[in-house]
Amino acid sequence: MRVGAGAALALLLASATGPLHAGDQEPQAVVAAAAPLDAAGPAGHLAVVPVPAAATSGAGIYQRFVDGLAQPACEDASPRWRAHYAHVPEQLAASEGEVLPLFGYVVDALRSAHLPTEYALIPFVESGYRPGARSGSGPAGLWQFIAVTARNHDIPIRRGYDGRLSPVDATRAAVRYLKTLHGMFAGDWRLAVMAFNAGEYRVLGALRRHDQRAAAARPEALDSLSGITRAYVRKLHALSCLMVEAGTDQAWRESLERPVPRLVAVDLAGEPGGLEGYARRMGLDTARLRRLNPAQAGARPAGRQILVPAAGAAAAPAAAPVAN
Repeated sequence: MRVGAGAALALLLASATGPLHAGDQEPQAVVAAAAPLDAAGPAGHLAVVPVPAAATSGAGIYQRFVDGLAQPACEDASPRWRAHYAHVPEQLAASEGEVLPLFGYVVDALRSAHLPTEYALIPFVESGYRPGARSGSGPAGLWQFIAVTARNHDIPIRRGYDGRLSPVDATRAAVRYLKTLHGMFAGDWRLAVMAFNAGEYRVLGALRRHDQRAAAARPEALDSLSGITRAYVRKLHALSCLMVEAGTDQAWRESLERPVPRLVAVDLAGEPGGLEGYARRMGLDTARLRRLNPAQAGARPAGRQILVPAAGAAAAPAAAPVAN
């Protein structure tokens, strides 16, 4: 993946110097480290089942996602990308795995930052929601940062620790950058994801070249941008439509009516045993914590932030919020 051209605008992008990941090329294969509806809204509203305070529910995660969409209408969704991502709703419905809890974590971070939840679909395109995903060309993690851009966004990469593989570090940086892009491009999520893919200067240049303004842009007409960058919008919109339409299926809705662990970030500073010691002390599944936090593999220095089920976070200091 390639870094976008140019540094961020000084007043708008103090902490960003390019796209978060290498955009403007076809995604490469990555290797993983692994209630009834009412009549309201395009997908209705799922009845959220009562769950413990340390949990959320699949229905609640889904509803927060749908409520946060900037473009819920689906008449123009791409058939090609609908077919390509048709498996995603089933990933969320599956009772095993970490996709739904991680999706809930990202949705909550975006809602806290007052951003459209279309952005929560980016990790499906980039990594299949696998925190340990790696591409042969160098990008890594949930959001597929390249190393240079990760450092530019204050993601720590040092011997024994790659913050790109930390859902906490990577999501914080991604949300911060998306918030900047969202403001830079007049709140148009389509322009923002193009900039996320290709770099903000390329999109700004395309707007000038086509005599468009961000506040009244026609992103599909920005022909000077690569087809891959323009397809990024179609991919996310197709994904959002698949999600909205899945909510009309009774069996799929019922599959979400279950408690889902709410993931929170905690700081391991002062935890001499690192992730393994924390898991033992809190009675948590060590293997699961490793899957959620592949950045921790083989390293135990203090100060690392990890994702844990909220039920296991009571005795550890909370980390800083993701959206800041």
